Amino acid sequence: MNLLAIDIGNTRLKWAQYGSLTPASEPLAQGAVFLENIDQLADGGGDWARLAPPDAMLGCCVAGDSVRHRVEEQLELWDVAARWVVSSATEAGVTNGYDHPLRLGSDRWVALIGARARLAAVGVRVPVLVAMVGTAVTVDALDPDGRFLGGLILPGHGIMLKSLEAGTAGLRVPTGEVREFPTNTSDALTSGGTFAITGAIERMHRQLQAKCGQAPRCIVTGGAGWKVAPALGIDYELIDTLIFDGLLTIAAARLRR
Repeated sequence: MNLLAIDIGNTRLKWAQYGSLTPASEPLAQGAVFLENIDQLADGGGDWARLAPPDAMLGCCVAGDSVRHRVEEQLELWDVAARWVVSSATEAGVTNGYDHPLRLGSDRWVALIGARARLAAVGVRVPVLVAMVGTAVTVDALDPDGRFLGGLILPGHGIMLKSLEAGTAGLRVPTGEVREFPTNTSDALTSGGTFAITGAIERMHRQLQAKCGQAPRCIVTGGAGWKVAPALGIDYELIDTLIFDGLLTIAAARLRR
């Protein structure tokens, strides 16, 4: 099956076309656009105009209904139905422990499914912590049986800086570097935001280890994951395609029904 997988975040739309529904497989084509440029995807010179027609499409969207409708208009380029993942009580071997399962963000749900599929593919059965770093940051815990235990939501680095700029005079400074002991305002802001995020990840890692009695795997994903991950004080794996791995897993599971 030729699948078009779509991940719509708060800032960008990422897409990938796959000829196999196996997680971690190489895409036939892939790309990303900022949300304001969605309407150009199917234009004569747009990315999708050059693709072979997909057999199916599956996506997750956290940007709202209006953005999703704009994407569906672009999908009219092909005779393919738009299918969007909605969080549920169970899917593809993962159980949703949220108080109200339908209220869990679909990107978080799909990423958890992708993480479990990655571990299952290599025969590993341990807890896993999924840290998704983007406009917002989520840190979600999955036990060895595939049960989502819960997770954190906190502002991403950009939101933290904008909040400080809005509420504090004199903090409009260039982006700095991450330092253990910052000695200028730019480095202090960059280090503070980074350590706030990594501190939350490390704390959840300790809590998950204490609850499950074994060290979790930590997977970092999201558009800004590569910026934050090097400052972590725990072992981690950086996987940019975790959402796509989840979408491929869900698509394969639904075909088997």
